[in-house]
Amino acid sequence: MITATNDINLGQGVTLEMVPIPGGAFLMGSSEDEKGRYSDEGPQHEVTVPEFWMGKYPITQAQWRVVAELPQIKLKLDPDPSIFKGDKRPVENVSWYEALEFCARLSGHTGQTYTLPSEAHWEYACRAGTTTPFHFGETLSKSQANFSEKTTTDVGSFLPNGFGLYDMHGNVWEWCLDHFHDSYKGAPADGSAWVTKGDSNRRMLRGGSWDDNLWDCRCAFRYVIISGLRDFNIGFRVVSAPPGTVG
Repeated sequence: MITATNDINLGQGVTLEMVPIPGGAFLMGSSEDEKGRYSDEGPQHEVTVPEFWMGKYPITQAQWRVVAELPQIKLKLDPDPSIFKGDKRPVENVSWYEALEFCARLSGHTGQTYTLPSEAHWEYACRAGTTTPFHFGETLSKSQANFSEKTTTDVGSFLPNGFGLYDMHGNVWEWCLDHFHDSYKGAPADGSAWVTKGDSNRRMLRGGSWDDNLWDCRCAFRYVIISGLRDFNIGFRVVSAPPGTVG
């Protein structure tokens, strides 16, 4: 398991832990016989992902509140948007645009570029070298993730995957950069976000949430909603180029 982190000081005693994700190739999507599969998870295709860094946890309410106090780039941010309160709980009830505003403010504060993951980044990081429906294996238990429940939980309440990332299954849906496409036909093979053609008014979410069933928490499951929508099961985490590089 990868254990190294790069801790970003956000101020007010709040840090953001970033985990190095090694570059590599993987088979993105699901096989036609995977339980719970939808057609938009195919065709499976090989993707080569360069090294990047990813948030160890979904962005928390404490992290959101500190960054929301930084200078505005494009949008105003509500410092306390979440329905389920708690500094260590994931921030939720934020739109795709608001998540990008967070990334822009964080980038300005640190001098390092932060953004949302591509779907390829997200799935590669979630799988952490595995090929099963969940990074834990063929199925998922309540002792491994927060799903089919009534509320969010503190980030890091369950065991991490092989890359040292927590809450990749359940807790909150996580925004990705990509436009909606109803299949992977023509998808990039270099790990980049698919932001050509498709539907730019709808963006992709990954990972499932506290109120979803286990099959919607699979590594390959794709969910799509309107970019401006907020909901109490939608959050995000950030990615960056390796520290010291231009991302």
